[in-house]
Amino acid sequence: MDISGFFQFILLAVMVILISVGLDRLYAAVVPFRSLYYAIRLPGVVLHEIAHMIGCVVTGAEIKKVVYFSPEGGSVTYSEPKIPVLGTVIISTAPLFFLPLILAGLTWIFGTYFGCSVPPVVPLTGDLVAGSEDMFRNVITIFLQNLVVHLNGWFFLYLFLCGSIVLSLAPSGQDFRNAAIGIGSLLAICLLIVNYGFEPGIALISLIASPMITAFSTGLLFEMIAVVVALPFIMIFVLRKT
Repeated sequence: MDISGFFQFILLAVMVILISVGLDRLYAAVVPFRSLYYAIRLPGVVLHEIAHMIGCVVTGAEIKKVVYFSPEGGSVTYSEPKIPVLGTVIISTAPLFFLPLILAGLTWIFGTYFGCSVPPVVPLTGDLVAGSEDMFRNVITIFLQNLVVHLNGWFFLYLFLCGSIVLSLAPSGQDFRNAAIGIGSLLAICLLIVNYGFEPGIALISLIASPMITAFSTGLLFEMIAVVVALPFIMIFVLRKT
């Protein structure tokens, strides 16, 4: 991994986080009933908090209180992790890595057992713009295959679950505040290692970054699906305003 590859990796992560936050706000604005918006968010919020709990277990932090869902979202209160600095980063960013695994699992289940035409997850490397365009074309093809070529009722459940998870993919503002020092320190260290060409360090970064790129690519793919799902809500929202 060189400097260009490192910044492409950071850009991909930032894209996934910002799109997730933007989609959540979009759904909150355009879904016609608040109760429906909460219903859409419910599975994703619960899984988001479970991801934090898994992070706590991995880092040795004691889980003190869990709110799986509320109108404001969920929360996990925990003690100081046994792994200094890095432990808080792992707990705070756990949804970014755990939820794409759930999305991949759902895709396999619905593709294998329910006859859905499901998206291939291809890690984005190189030109992110071109890769994202190809990914979006694949998403459109998936909708055509499941809704036009062969109508599959299970596809609607698949869309609901995937959309819910995508809305909760990004760490919350509080998560970032908790891990800000750790994230900043890790990024600075990685940047120095890559910039000065320290080969053992670069090999370690590449080893860790590879599954993370797959996770972020998975998140981006399903965010595109969530954008398409949002289109009917947007149309209803516009009609109500006119």
